[in-house]
Amino acid sequence: MRDKTQTNSAGPGDGLIRAGVIVFFLGAVATMVTVAPLFLGSDPFPTYMFGLSMLMGVGFLIAAAGVLRSVAAGRRQARGAGR
Repeated sequence: MRDKTQTNSAGPGDGLIRAGVIVFFLGAVATMVTVAPLFLGSDPFPTYMFGLSMLMGVGFLIAAAGVLRSVAAGRRQARGAGR
């Protein structure tokens, strides 16, 4: 019997993973912009840019939470199918 879940349907945690990836890449761009003046020999950016660089870690944590949520849902589904 085929699984009733569509291949293109979003599972639990998929939204968190997508949001985490977007936040991570925003943090990566902010990090590159913050480090660029060191290589170009210009004045450094204001302090808040260093704070924006922390978005990489925040995005990683959001995506990890989405992965854990997806794993938990898969375990629940497997446990339900085994009964």
